[in-house]
Amino acid sequence: MPNRSRVTRRLGLKTALATAALPLTSTALSSSGASAQEREAGPAAGRAGRRLEAMSFNLRFASTGEPHSWAARRPVLRELLRRERPHLVGTQEGLYQQLLDIESDLGPHHDWIGTGRAGGSRDEFMAVFYDTRRVAPLEYDHFWLSDTPDVIGSNSWGGGSVRMVTWVRFRDLLDGGREFYLLNTHLDNRSQDARTRAAALIVARIAGLDPALPLLVTGDFNVAAHRDPVYGTLLGAGLVDTWETAAERGPRYATFHGYRPLTPDGDRIDWILATPGVTVHRAKINTFSVDGQFPSDHLPVQASLTLG
Repeated sequence: MPNRSRVTRRLGLKTALATAALPLTSTALSSSGASAQEREAGPAAGRAGRRLEAMSFNLRFASTGEPHSWAARRPVLRELLRRERPHLVGTQEGLYQQLLDIESDLGPHHDWIGTGRAGGSRDEFMAVFYDTRRVAPLEYDHFWLSDTPDVIGSNSWGGGSVRMVTWVRFRDLLDGGREFYLLNTHLDNRSQDARTRAAALIVARIAGLDPALPLLVTGDFNVAAHRDPVYGTLLGAGLVDTWETAAERGPRYATFHGYRPLTPDGDRIDWILATPGVTVHRAKINTFSVDGQFPSDHLPVQASLTLG
């Protein structure tokens, strides 16, 4: 049975990561924390129809190598996030100190959930950032993309790296308290078999969540949309590609650029997927840079949504 122990947000979501891995069972957050955030949202809470701004962003892990060190990229990322003001950001590759930097840059109304893929503060995170004025986390968990998904740091199927999923059940404070899920992942860059099996595992885990709730999936899938079995597996399970279902779209670019010139109409390997009841008003691939410096070797993808 899942562990429904109540924990404080600060301890359960971040502070404990510095010293130890999070529990393998799902963790329910104190309902009093959510109520406090609803009170902070003020009289606007409960008004339906507010668009939810979601982003998926492979941050590129913090490094000291120039000219694209984290020190050079951090101010650009800070400016991008402050301009776009997403309510939710599913991130990939972030390292612990890097995530603390982003938290600081976002300011006091943002928080994040995650654990390192090797456990605790070690290695890369699939961290989920969120605006506490808009959403409140109710429950979260992690699983690893392997034959033993509940074993921290496990790796199977010939994957080049440990891969994982972080998922959160949120309450939307400005949309009548509607609940929804967000799953965030980064599939393997070397093994097609690992990616294919990972997609099947994600589908199986989604099937175990409450089917009545809307669901978003953010991630770097390391394969091009429409041209790989991973895409077919996820869409075959009933998810839709928000890029394809959006009422409006910005220009398309390859979402991985490697600090080289951007590729118009290129492959989208970073996606935001959703359950069919989610309305997508606009999708875009963000090309923001400052004096030629991009915040990452990937472009963030964004979707403006109504959950139902």
